[in-house]
Amino acid sequence: LALGLGLAAAAAKSPYQQVLQHSRLRGRQHGPNVCAVQKLIGTNRKYFTNCKQWYQRKICGKATVISYECCPGYEKVPGEKGCPAALPLSNIYETLGVVGSATTQLYSDRSNLRPDIEGPGSFTIFAPSNEAWASLSAETLDSLVSNVNIELLNALRYHMVNKRVLTDDLKHGTTLNSMYQDLPIQIHHYPNGIVTVNCARLLKADHHATNGVVHVIDKVISTTTNSIQNIIETEESLETLRAAVAASDLNSLLESEGQYTLLAPTNEAFEKIPRETLNRILGDPEALRDLLNHHILKSAMCAEAIIAGLTMETLEGTTLDVGCSGEELTLNGKPIIANKDILATNGVVHFVNELLIPDSAKTVFELGQESDVSESMNLFRQAGLTSHLTGSEQVTLLAPVNEVFKDKRPSVDSNMRNLLLNHIVKDQLSSKYLYHGQKLQTLGGKELRVFVYRNNLCIENACIAAHDKRGRFGTLFSVDKMLTPPTGSVMDVLKADNRFSTLVAAIQSAGLMENLNRPGTFTVFAPTNEAFQAMPQGELNKLMGNAKELASILKFHMADEILVSGAVSALVRLKSMQGDKLEVSMKNHVIHVNKEPVAESDIMATNGVIHAVSSVLQPQASRPQERGDEPADPALEIFKQASALSKVSQRNPRLAPVYSRLLAKMKSSGG
Repeated sequence: LALGLGLAAAAAKSPYQQVLQHSRLRGRQHGPNVCAVQKLIGTNRKYFTNCKQWYQRKICGKATVISYECCPGYEKVPGEKGCPAALPLSNIYETLGVVGSATTQLYSDRSNLRPDIEGPGSFTIFAPSNEAWASLSAETLDSLVSNVNIELLNALRYHMVNKRVLTDDLKHGTTLNSMYQDLPIQIHHYPNGIVTVNCARLLKADHHATNGVVHVIDKVISTTTNSIQNIIETEESLETLRAAVAASDLNSLLESEGQYTLLAPTNEAFEKIPRETLNRILGDPEALRDLLNHHILKSAMCAEAIIAGLTMETLEGTTLDVGCSGEELTLNGKPIIANKDILATNGVVHFVNELLIPDSAKTVFELGQESDVSESMNLFRQAGLTSHLTGSEQVTLLAPVNEVFKDKRPSVDSNMRNLLLNHIVKDQLSSKYLYHGQKLQTLGGKELRVFVYRNNLCIENACIAAHDKRGRFGTLFSVDKMLTPPTGSVMDVLKADNRFSTLVAAIQSAGLMENLNRPGTFTVFAPTNEAFQAMPQGELNKLMGNAKELASILKFHMADEILVSGAVSALVRLKSMQGDKLEVSMKNHVIHVNKEPVAESDIMATNGVIHAVSSVLQPQASRPQERGDEPADPALEIFKQASALSKVSQRNPRLAPVYSRLLAKMKSSGG
């Protein structure tokens, strides 16, 4: 057990160590202790490679080249392959010059820190690379190296911890007390192997020294004493956000302990929103709180940790796609982050120049305008129905997708306005709670039925084509066609349509009219007048003159369950009221029944649905029945189906009499 636990502990490497190990594996063909490194083309930025990056050869969407370098802690030996030698173990001061942080070494000498990091002790220093020092502005650098070097000494001490800390000890979301007034240093260790120190990326880690360890980082870090709330209160470009946070009572959250990321919309971001929309949200405490929570991520996310797209959860419970394109961070694919990595005691702030409005703060009309139902929204606007979709009325909108109108957009008259009213359902619904047979009331006064199928969810003839979009007071259901609410029973609909006059007469003659008038759930494949006329005259006369046979044929066109076209993708076998199965399928977007195309589908009735067909469907011919006075002989059936056995029977003396009797039976049955 102890051995097993020891092995498990050894296997539980930190994300950084896992990525480093992968880089070692990719570099081993070049010799011992060689790591594969990905370098962004045109920059000096280098990354140890994980499996995904290795195959994609990209970081932040930009191409990389692979180079091979000595893994941390090793060096080359002339004439030998790879990096076989460990770096000489010396004190921290000497190690700084070996690992690419000679400027830190120089400044430690100037600031009189050198005696401390040369002498005995156990320290950790997060040493800025030479490039990190060079990237500081002249003004900042001058302020550090002047003032009798006190500022420089304090800055360097803030990069130090008074104990040895390796990457396995750098846990995500923890803090270390620095050697400058014990001020905290924030550590983030991300699943992709990136480790940040106050949002500066660890470049080369775990360089051991006699008196501690050196980690090289890509920035000069500075102290922070402000909470996220303090940053909002002191930054002029966040004035509108400041008022919004105060109105939504989020001040306490943003100054409390924790690790958050605030995507802080600037004044400019608020100004881009239509004044009417902004006033509506600012005047609605719930919508405003949802808006602000949509800008707060549940964990601190430094820009350096983002090397590919990832999905982050917000405090509102929604998700944002955080990614990068070269040097720019992106949100939902757009490069809208204006200023990044403003560190706070309880997280990090990135300034954004566009407002991220969640669905929960939008009206149904706004949801529709930015979805694949924009043509429908134009119809509702022309019909003067936007007041139902922009106010506080709780509704669910059934909006046909744009594809429905690709050939022709209908004109808006009084009939169309009434039809559109029946696309607005009372109450704010969620499709996952709808159930089969549920009745929905519309603003137009109609009652709509819900049909739940294996592969689809439909409301009358219209099936839901996309996930719900739930707004502040209403929900948007995108549907695959215009809704046709039922206008009467199956018989009422058939009587009102001249195409079915022969069928109506046949139903009356067969005594089925009462049945199709009663409440129910019928599917009727209704032959048109032309379908009856296509039958041979003698056959048609015979059918119409035999009420029993007519009823049987008509029942073969009916089923006692509702099947709309949206429920048909693969083959559906529907039991007819006559007893035989109807095979319903979809080919080239046309519904077929028993391989016959349906002329018009989804004519809705209050007690069912009608599909017009251009031919009279015939049940499969019944198989010949066995003679009633003689039971079927199993041996005879086997003999018929396996004639190859006959030769064997003739050759085998024991089977010859059986064969003769079976042959006689076949001849007599054939005669």
